[in-house]
Amino acid sequence: MADEFPLYPRLIKTRVAEAMLDTPVVLLAGPRQAGKTTLVRQLANQHMRYLTLDDELTLLAAREDPVGMVRSLDRAVIDEIQRAPQLLLAIKKSVDEDRRAGRFLLTGSANLMVLPTVADSLAGRMETLTLLPLSQSELHGSSANWIDMAFAGRLPEVSVPVVGPDLVDAVLRGGYPEAVLRAEARRRTAWARHYIDALIKRDVRDVAGIDKLDHLPRFLRALAQMAGQMCNYTQLGGQVDLDAKTAARYIGIFEQMFLLQRIDVYARNRLSRVVKTPKVQFLDSGLLSALLDLTVDAVQRDRTRFGLVLENFVFAEIRKHASMAESDCRLLYYRDHDQNEVDLVVENVMGDVIGIEVKAAATVRESDLRGLKRLSVVAGDTFKLGVLLYDGTETLPLGDRLWAAPLSSLWGSGA
Repeated sequence: MADEFPLYPRLIKTRVAEAMLDTPVVLLAGPRQAGKTTLVRQLANQHMRYLTLDDELTLLAAREDPVGMVRSLDRAVIDEIQRAPQLLLAIKKSVDEDRRAGRFLLTGSANLMVLPTVADSLAGRMETLTLLPLSQSELHGSSANWIDMAFAGRLPEVSVPVVGPDLVDAVLRGGYPEAVLRAEARRRTAWARHYIDALIKRDVRDVAGIDKLDHLPRFLRALAQMAGQMCNYTQLGGQVDLDAKTAARYIGIFEQMFLLQRIDVYARNRLSRVVKTPKVQFLDSGLLSALLDLTVDAVQRDRTRFGLVLENFVFAEIRKHASMAESDCRLLYYRDHDQNEVDLVVENVMGDVIGIEVKAAATVRESDLRGLKRLSVVAGDTFKLGVLLYDGTETLPLGDRLWAAPLSSLWGSGA
């Protein structure tokens, strides 16, 4: 299991430790086997009892008598809390009576905060942090935050260049610790397929109460084909005999389980965003590659599909940087009626934006900048930087606030 391999330092560890110093309940949320258990075991001190709801007896006790279980705990780590969300109300009652910081350190493989009862019950009592699979920064030992540096007007320097076949390998490998550690691509694919199968058969039922799971594997594969593209629920559902409402609900479930994320379109007028079509991006390029049956040989024959998976890879890396950035930010995309597009737009709380375009080739053409140039006009003075990430090694200026930068800058140095 991934949580048995405490091999890489996790950048969010400091944030979790800080939260435990002033907050009664800290929830570390993220997909299964991303490394949550390893991290909380490192953070938990000897006075904290450890319980996992993957243990059937513990789970039974949590579901049958949540108040009694929590009453018996002074300070505790509770793993996989989404399997018994009724514990959260008992935890609320306990911390209302005893507001000491760091009493409960929870992990969850589903985003519980989308449930209104949970969000309301623990408001002001719990801080939620997200741990996704390993970032390339964690794999290569870099601590520079790409988003913070870009908003400051500069980009990280490449410290570990990864180009060509090595870049393809990194993208197809993804960031789940178990997959990263497997040397053979065939074995990584086997792990990914088993992981997805187990997730659907167990966790979907816990999170959403869906008994008929037959549609979900085919639906997830259909979603993979649309990764990085605008999501038409009617068209997507039609591929697996589902109506648009059910398709949207299933996407929400996969989103809640940290498999993917819907991102909205950028518009200067925020009110106009609500009528636009979201795009779907997966949160791990290795899982996406397995769903698409994308191999090194397939990439050599056809770079088109690799380009879409590379865009997801970049999205996932930026999403991980966003979880550690100094300022809260939103991840969006840009598309207008003239077909100008920008793969990713990062917007901070001040409304300032960075545009990111992803290119799988080692050469850059003027036409590659069309979307970023249009975004700079639309965003006006809020446009801080436009970056074309490409499969190369040089960082070069391409005009007013426009740069070409290596994909390797995503795990570069801040020196």
